[in-house]
This record gives sequence, C-alpha cells and structure tokens, in this order.
Amino acid sequence: MKLGIIGLPQSGKTTIFNALTKSDTPTTASAGRIEVHQGVVDVPDERIDKLSRMFNPRKTIYAKISYADIAGLDGSSKGISGTLLNTLSQMDGFVHVVRCFENDNVPHPTGKVDPVADLESMLLELLLNDQIAVERKLERLKDEKKKGGTDKGLNERQTILFEKLLSGLSDGVPLRELDFSQEEEKELSSFGLLTRKPILTVLNLGDDQKPIKIETDHAVVAIPGKLEMEIAQLNGEDAEMFMQEYGITEPALNRMIAISYDLLDQQSFFTVGEDEVRAWTTRKRATALEAAGEIHSDIARGFIRAEVVAYKDLIELGSMAECKSKGKFRLEGKEYIVQDGDIVHIRSAI
Repeated sequence: MKLGIIGLPQSGKTTIFNALTKSDTPTTASAGRIEVHQGVVDVPDERIDKLSRMFNPRKTIYAKISYADIAGLDGSSKGISGTLLNTLSQMDGFVHVVRCFENDNVPHPTGKVDPVADLESMLLELLLNDQIAVERKLERLKDEKKKGGTDKGLNERQTILFEKLLSGLSDGVPLRELDFSQEEEKELSSFGLLTRKPILTVLNLGDDQKPIKIETDHAVVAIPGKLEMEIAQLNGEDAEMFMQEYGITEPALNRMIAISYDLLDQQSFFTVGEDEVRAWTTRKRATALEAAGEIHSDIARGFIRAEVVAYKDLIELGSMAECKSKGKFRLEGKEYIVQDGDIVHIRSAI
C-alpha cells in the first residue's frame, strides 16, 4: 500500500512526510524538479498493543503503510509530464497537502494563502489530466475500429466504458464517484487514472492556528504540520514533554495514518503466539483464503481451514482457552469473510 503525498509548492508536503516517517528530508523547494522520497511507517493500533501484553511475544509487528513525497506538481495548466504521471499512476491513493499557514519567509506561489482555491486547483489538474487521457483513448479506439483487425467486442466494450468516463469527467465528476461493475473495474485497473484513486486532504495548519472547515467530496484532516514534525523528530521523553507543553495527548499523525489505512479500503487481522503477535493487512471483505495468501502463498495453496476468534471476544474472555470453552472459537472455510480484528490461525497441508 502506497500513498503519494502531493500538493502545490510551499504547501508543506515534505514537512508532513517527515512527520509521518520521522525523517529529516530537507523541506526546501525543489524548483519544479520531480523528486520522490519514500518511507514506511507502522499503523498505530491499540489492539495489537493489548494482544502483545496478553501473549508477551518475542516480536510484535504492526501493519505497514508507505508514503511517497512527490514534488513536481504545480497546479498549472501545462498538464502533468509523462515522468510525473508515471509516478502518480503507481500510487494506490493520494494525500493532498493544502497550505493554511501564513509565513512571510515562505511565500505562497500565488502570493496569497487560499486553501479553497489551492484545493480546487489541484483537484482540477488531476481531473483534466484524466479527461485528456480518456479522450486520447477514445480516439485510438475509433482509429482501431476503422482499421479493423482488432477484437470488435473489446473495442465496443471499451468505447462504451470510456464514453461513460468522459461524460463524468466533462461534468467535473472525479471517477472515484462513479459506480463500476466488477468487469469495468478489471478493465480500468491497468490505466492508472488519477481521479479513480482515493484521496485524503490534509489541511496544513500553523502551530497555534485553529482548524478550518472545507467542504469536499472526500476525507479531510487538519494537522499543524511543522509542530507534528518537531514532535516526530524528538526522542520519547523529549516528545512527551513537548506534547505536555502544548497540551497534546496524542500525535495527530496517528489519526492521519489510521485514516490513510482506511482510505485504501484495508483492514487488519492478527496472528498471535509466544513467538510473534502480528497485524496483517488485507482488503475489506477478503476471504479466509485471501488472508492466508497474505501470510504466505504456500499456506493458501494448502488451505484446510481457518481457526477464528473475534478480537472483542478474546479481550473480554481473556484467553484462547476461555474462548473455546464459551464457544467463541470457530472453524471457518475458504469463503469465510474475514472481519477487521479477527485473530486467525490457518491450518494448511503445506
């Protein structure tokens, strides 16, 4: 899972990236150059903390999420370059950083801090890029139909689908808001259209700035980015003192990471034992067989059954033995739909 951090120049993308990944990447502007910095972070989850205390394992492993700080977007009408577009297309979703802070030493590219205008500018750039890509695809389909020699059925299906996309985009509707059949989703999976990807907007506040509200069609979170970066770069004791001074009970970045995880339609299931307590990532509505594949492809091939206990039941009853005695320990087959927080043990012939 990888989220690309995007935004206009001087919006604080790298500041947010440093806060999330506890990095110290220079926050100076890249002057339009395409630069990508990457980092992997643990997904905070108090459930795995409780399970770790219960089983006292040698290792505790959290779910992971990757962030890429992507420079190069400027909100202009020139369009997105091929190199940058390729980078953006590889992301599973976007974190869009919108500047809300005032700082005379960091001039805004337009000369005025206007979060609503900046948000609209970036969303419009992504939408126009998709519109151009869809129009070009329709032109190619039209040419292929004239020339013949291609799969007529495929050409017709794709023409209908891309005309549907163009209609939505022409009305200013991002593709993530359109409904698609499973067949259409499969057809579109290789095209990397940007407005199909989920997006989280981060309002980058000043240290003492009160959160502002912006109406949009997707998730929004407000964070004092510079302050959060300073906390992230301190050691444990110093960070605790710093947070107490500012009256912060928990880094806002924890909430942002959790929202990012949910944004990608992901959930966690757990494996527990004396050796390891671990959070595994799978898509929501995944089957037990798919969950087994997340652990190891061999385990999925040799799948016999899944032994499942709900997290809530294990915490309430206090042990696996009690779960078994109270009938909360279940045997499930390949098609069982894994629930967020399930404790799962896969029995496999391999």
